[in-house]
Amino acid sequence: MALLGFCGAPWTVASYMIAGGGTSEQEPARRFAYGDPDEFAELIDKLVDASASYLVRQLQAGADAVQIFDTWAGVLPADEFNRWCVGPTQRIIAEVRSHIPGAKVIGFPRGVGAALLRYVEDVPVDAVGLDWTVDPVFARDQIQRRVPVQGNLDPLALLVGGAALDRAVDNILEAFSERPFIFNLGHGILPQTPIAHVEQMLARVRGT
Repeated sequence: MALLGFCGAPWTVASYMIAGGGTSEQEPARRFAYGDPDEFAELIDKLVDASASYLVRQLQAGADAVQIFDTWAGVLPADEFNRWCVGPTQRIIAEVRSHIPGAKVIGFPRGVGAALLRYVEDVPVDAVGLDWTVDPVFARDQIQRRVPVQGNLDPLALLVGGAALDRAVDNILEAFSERPFIFNLGHGILPQTPIAHVEQMLARVRGT
């Protein structure tokens, strides 16, 4: 069984640090980045170094692969996305692989839509996570032929269960099973999700 490690991406972690928690559009961090980009870049630099070191230690401790979660990547316009998400993630991966050549890294820039294509072209990830809003046809034709994909079940479908969950699972398997693919949620599991629904999902995926 594979052991996966992870870290938050610098932009997402910075946005929580500045606001003290999540906000609807991460406005405090975005205002900071616009208003004082040099100081914000210093914070991002510190988080790049810390994140790379953290992932290296996870891989040294036995993780088979690590994932970089950029939960709030989707709130940024194109230029800011490139500066605060793409560039820092490139640097993290380069630093990790300078210590552990061939380290396997999964990227997850949530909510970026068509910019996902630029992400996989510019960031040397081994696979990319898909959030539940990603069009499966776009992901299959434009993303999956470049790198394996991971995802992208809506956590609410898992919460609801029943026939809706079965349909959602089947749609994902139909869309992605012809190429390398990791079945997963399109973001974190909701705390109130019944364990029985998780068991239903696993049985459906495994065909048992």
